[in-house]
Amino acid sequence: MNLTDVENLAELAKLELSQEEKEQILKDMEGILGYVKQIEEVKIAEVSPDYSVHNVWREDEVIQKDFSQDSIKEQFPDSQDGFLKVKKIL
Repeated sequence: MNLTDVENLAELAKLELSQEEKEQILKDMEGILGYVKQIEEVKIAEVSPDYSVHNVWREDEVIQKDFSQDSIKEQFPDSQDGFLKVKKIL
């Protein structure tokens, strides 16, 4: 990768870069590509994958909750004439 490649990428991305920014991006890209080369050198031919795939099932449990009007009214902080009072929203 060279400075011309960085300029082409900047043009495709519609970025205006200063010379210093181009050089910094070139340095960063060289670091990234060096890391990728390092990863490519890893020998994985003799490595066998060690994983097991299985489904984990659980039984559904029915949980009974009391959603009656009386239960809700008891938990609500303020009510009047059978209605629940809430704060005014503007």
